[in-house]
Amino acid sequence: MKYLAEYKDGDRVLDIYLCKHKTSAVTKNGKPYETVILQDKTGTLEGKIWEPNSAGIAEFDALDYIEVYGEVTSFNGALQISIKRVRRCGQDECNPADYLPASKKDNDEMYRQLMELVDGIGYEPLKKLLRCFFVEDETFAAAFRRSSAAKTVHHGFVGGLLEHTLSVTKLCDYYCEAYPVLNRDLLLSAAMLHDIGKTRELSLFPENDYTDEGQLLGHIVIGAEMIGEKARKIEGFPETMLKQLQHCILAHHGEYEFGSPKKPAIIEAAALNFADNTDAKLETFTELLEGTDKSGWLGFNRLLDSNVRKTRVDG
Repeated sequence: MKYLAEYKDGDRVLDIYLCKHKTSAVTKNGKPYETVILQDKTGTLEGKIWEPNSAGIAEFDALDYIEVYGEVTSFNGALQISIKRVRRCGQDECNPADYLPASKKDNDEMYRQLMELVDGIGYEPLKKLLRCFFVEDETFAAAFRRSSAAKTVHHGFVGGLLEHTLSVTKLCDYYCEAYPVLNRDLLLSAAMLHDIGKTRELSLFPENDYTDEGQLLGHIVIGAEMIGEKARKIEGFPETMLKQLQHCILAHHGEYEFGSPKKPAIIEAAALNFADNTDAKLETFTELLEGTDKSGWLGFNRLLDSNVRKTRVDG
């Protein structure tokens, strides 16, 4: 199997991929065409079917495995496949592991490290709250370990939410050593819980798409509500601590234009915003750099809002 990340402009395509999305449209001249998003474990690639009614294009739907014949082209600086033929494939022709992008890091080891951080929380109400999610709620824990951290932006793979959460929590742990004014128990608890709403905002793979709840509320509001629901079942959970924790969740995107319902009003919320943004931006850079063989300038990246280039090591 040739993985999608291996293709270059001009390559021929003849292999089986998961059709993640499929949409129909018409050109300015009224000619019908279809756009499909193909997926394997290395990522996604857009395909165009310019002759959807031709004899070589079999009937298929989103989330079907399809054998694709076509050619890779470059359009506006991005690769896409011009698809000439499609054959719908049976499940026995595919190994699902080839089609689900997954973290390169060991899931069990990441979860073990997260549990160590939970055990290191000294403030008992917060530790109880964390255990309610990550230990006692087996359904939540299973979804958390399988979820992505985003649909397309960063950590968009199985285990991505766990990987991102662990990285953010470790950054926050460092902040606490460098800036002792920070309340470590509050900040680390907020870090471990800051994106739990994504377990309900996004469906699990292979869909990895926004749910109705995610579209209507978003993971920030969902997460704050989930924390409130659990905390109120813990006898004597301090209301002030709950509000501070929820504020950290509501403010972790930092700015209104980035979807944050609140701006950070306490230092722990500010620290969480910095850690979340650091990990998201550096992972976005990482995925961009690892996803290309090009050297030098790579072009403008909308997510990073900059023309990006690879670091030179030859002086």
